[in-house]
Amino acid sequence: MEVRPILSAMLRNKTAPLLIAAQVALTLAIICNALYIIRDRLSTAARPTGADETNLFEIRFYPHRPIADIRGMQIRDLEALRAIPGVRSVAWVNQIPLGQSSWNIGGLTTEPGKRDSNIQATYYFSGGSLIDTFGLRLIEGRDFQSSEVVESDPRKERAEPQVMIITRALAELLFPGAASVVGKSFYLGGSDDAKPVRIVGVVERLQSPSAPAGARAELSMIAPITYLDGYTRYAVRAEPGQRERVMAEAEKALLALSNDRVLLGKGGFDELRARRYSGERIMAGLLIAVTGFLLLITASGIVGIASLWVNQRRKQIGVRRALGGRRVDILRYFVTENAIITTAGVLVGLSLALALNHVLVGAIELPRLPLIYLGLGALVMWLLGLLAVSGPAWRAAQVSPAIATRSV
Repeated sequence: MEVRPILSAMLRNKTAPLLIAAQVALTLAIICNALYIIRDRLSTAARPTGADETNLFEIRFYPHRPIADIRGMQIRDLEALRAIPGVRSVAWVNQIPLGQSSWNIGGLTTEPGKRDSNIQATYYFSGGSLIDTFGLRLIEGRDFQSSEVVESDPRKERAEPQVMIITRALAELLFPGAASVVGKSFYLGGSDDAKPVRIVGVVERLQSPSAPAGARAELSMIAPITYLDGYTRYAVRAEPGQRERVMAEAEKALLALSNDRVLLGKGGFDELRARRYSGERIMAGLLIAVTGFLLLITASGIVGIASLWVNQRRKQIGVRRALGGRRVDILRYFVTENAIITTAGVLVGLSLALALNHVLVGAIELPRLPLIYLGLGALVMWLLGLLAVSGPAWRAAQVSPAIATRSV
């Protein structure tokens, strides 16, 4: 079939083809980026924290009156928690992954006095072993020794650690290309009096409480600090399958020790993950709904225009059938016509998709759109156009040659 007669027919009535092509282009631009954002948000929500999430939970208390012996309280709490059957490890901790409230230190540098560093990391600290309690994977070096733990009272001058365990992501950022970072030192801030902190271990992964998008979520460090604060947060790692029972017993055991504080909350990592990534899941759901709606509207537009063209050309179709045109020829005509319009819309839509992605890269830190999403979006629009026009094209092919003998 020659394409020239089809193009001539469309040029005589440009409005409808242009509207359909524009609709295809706009839909393609939106769905390419929407599908990529959906994948990006869902993959972000599924990122591992590095902790043993299945068996780990937190429990938090806040004092409603001053506590005289904070250190003694923490020791009694830890002893009570360790005495619960099924507890594998427990530690006081200032924050936990996905907890959203975050302690951070900026200006990390490997050179003393360097003030222009923009490296920032989440600052975990505990007097216990977070490697054991969180279930972290140590890939280099060792855990802290008891002699390296320092005691810090926020009501007085805070003690600074001399050693640190950092994540692999932070190690690669501080010492690019280094085969090993154990034994190397860095500085917490660029002041002239900043003291070096020696790295004794590297963990594979430890996500920050805020869990931002991208590699920043993995920039974390752990310090051996016993922090004397009346606010208490304990991370408890239970034996497999015993977390819920241990969590209930932990609440009873700690409340029985003192009436000077109230329970702020407790929960497992499944609750923390659901709360932290609720926005990402809502966004993904909305984008799925918008994508489906746009595809439905575009398909409806193609069906409507094609049906209108069939009704307007019934006599023309009947004449062609009377002159020997086969049903397959009529069917091919409308399918080819739609393919030309869809192709034009797809070509424009690919450019729009790249332009929209360029805007999103700067607005929401979205990575560049991979070419596979452009190809997938183009294929979807092609198939959508083919399916949408198939009904009207089939009805056109059923027009009887007798239509040609009727008056207009």
